[in-house]
Amino acid sequence: MSAESEIVSRLINPGIIAVVRAQKAEQVLPLSEALLAGGVIAIEVTMTTPNAIEAIREARRKIGDRGLIGVGTVLDADTCQAALAAGAEFVVTPICRPEFVRIAHAAERPVMLGAYTPTEAQFAHEAGADFIKIFPTDGLGPGYIRALRAPLPHLRIVPTGGVDVHNVADFFKAGCAAVGVGSSLVSAKILQEANWAELTRRATEFVNAARRDFTDVHG
Repeated sequence: MSAESEIVSRLINPGIIAVVRAQKAEQVLPLSEALLAGGVIAIEVTMTTPNAIEAIREARRKIGDRGLIGVGTVLDADTCQAALAAGAEFVVTPICRPEFVRIAHAAERPVMLGAYTPTEAQFAHEAGADFIKIFPTDGLGPGYIRALRAPLPHLRIVPTGGVDVHNVADFFKAGCAAVGVGSSLVSAKILQEANWAELTRRATEFVNAARRDFTDVHG
């Protein structure tokens, strides 16, 4: 199994990707440890985090193989290359930039390209994206994903925005490969209070919900 294939496999089991918009770089390592303690192994550090590249580098060095540290909100090729050089294990962008596929795959790392409509989603797939990030999912819900996958069942969809512990199972039942979870998991309050125990508790809730659905669907 290639490095890229192994990362893809780990991203979809249990399929919870924490979208981290930290208030300062120093929060990334402790919040990552808290997420890992709750069973969330995929951590997307967005470029809106101050000094995100260095935060990714440190987290990747300290966490090693215990989790997956990725980069999110990537908007240009230079950022994509810098994050991969710092050790990012997957790349996420809210937009559709096909050149990111070449850069990520050259480093044997998977990439999620952003899309909103069926045309955009199929275009991202044809560009070589490993996953299609449907964003923003707020207001769309699992029903949109189900409708999208009816004619396009080959898409590996990762909705982001509007996913919470109450509807996460419905997103998986709609056929999502994984889900991106932001403020309903890593909230501003948790970050302000450095309440890592609460973050671990929430992570556990999400993982349990995802695993219950996986069992229901796959037997």
